[in-house]
Amino acid sequence: MSLINPSRRVRHLLSALLCSVGYSASANAVPSTLPPEIGYNAGEMETPRSTAMGGAVRALSNSSDALYLNPANMAVARVYHLSGFAQIWPQARRQSYGAAAVDSVVNKQRIAGGVGAVWNKQDQDGIDRSGFDFRFGLAAPLSDQFFFGGALRYLSLAQNGYPRPDGLRPSAAAGGLENKEILADLTFDAGLTFKLSPEFAVSAVGQNLTDSGHGLLPLMLGGGFGYGSENFSIEADAVNDFSSYDEAQLRAMGGLEVLLGDEFPVRGGYTYVEGEGTHAVSGGLGYLTREFSIDASLRTIVQGPKSLTIVFGFKYHADVAGALGGM
Repeated sequence: MSLINPSRRVRHLLSALLCSVGYSASANAVPSTLPPEIGYNAGEMETPRSTAMGGAVRALSNSSDALYLNPANMAVARVYHLSGFAQIWPQARRQSYGAAAVDSVVNKQRIAGGVGAVWNKQDQDGIDRSGFDFRFGLAAPLSDQFFFGGALRYLSLAQNGYPRPDGLRPSAAAGGLENKEILADLTFDAGLTFKLSPEFAVSAVGQNLTDSGHGLLPLMLGGGFGYGSENFSIEADAVNDFSSYDEAQLRAMGGLEVLLGDEFPVRGGYTYVEGEGTHAVSGGLGYLTREFSIDASLRTIVQGPKSLTIVFGFKYHADVAGALGGM
């Protein structure tokens, strides 16, 4: 594998971040015409890899992807990763910026730990929702094939605007509480992963298990099944959302990943959200070395309200030996 100057790649990443922030800041100051639930996306925090693979990484994730979608998988690979990522949703007028650290190297018991924080701003001239998401997770192998993990999640949200500017007149009832939080809650996720073989994995995951009863922290139960080799992986996931709608609604996802030339991960995915009636396709590219990786992804809704999601990030492999534990 060829090595390049990391500082040069970091400068390129920072330039991309600044360009995206500038684009969002210069967008027309008008409310989004999309339903707020599309931009909020059930409160899920997405990394470039999970976005590109349609969200289907519950069985084959590790590192920061595992912290947000299946904490059990933090213990599957031996990694020590520091990462930063950003999301831009032009039509939904949303920006999200996050950082995470996941370590499964420093102790002999193979106990893995992860911490992550994400700041969100959605539709400043419409619903005007902002929030802070903090995660702390632990995971451990119960055997060489069976992994268990959990993550505490703290979410605070403020909302100073109006949910649907084209359908509701401004009123106190339609908005939130001015300059006050509408939500400050603690919940937790839990996951199990079973390795049927070194290549095949099946998982079960519960998200927001305190069951708040509302769509800002929706109770979601499901899992995934995946096959992953050194240069190729494919996975299918399905979860039920029990809180965002009057009855349980399916979220189905599929994704694949190919590593070209030991340096370039290429990804694609599909997502179906029953409650929104949307079908989306996604794709992404990355550059991987033993010391770091850079990734960028796009997702677009092809059936339903048109919406584009742009996600990019940088990951530093503080443990070089575990750098290739997962793409």
